[in-house]
Amino acid sequence: MARTNIDLDDELVAEVMRRYHVTTKKDAVDLALRRLVGEPLIREFLLSLEGMGWDGDLEAMRSPDSALEGWTG
Repeated sequence: MARTNIDLDDELVAEVMRRYHVTTKKDAVDLALRRLVGEPLIREFLLSLEGMGWDGDLEAMRSPDSALEGWTG
């Protein structure tokens, strides 16, 4: 792993550390970079689902009676 010196926005780093409970700036930057690299993979996966079709009935699923369907309580 290479060592790199960069200027960071301290408020942004602090926000990442607070939100994700990381304790060092290094971990905050590492987390942010890994999320940025991971997001395109998620997007590509979701786009690959396009055109698979939908067999459900949204109107039926939204009806109040559908919540009780199959319930034996």
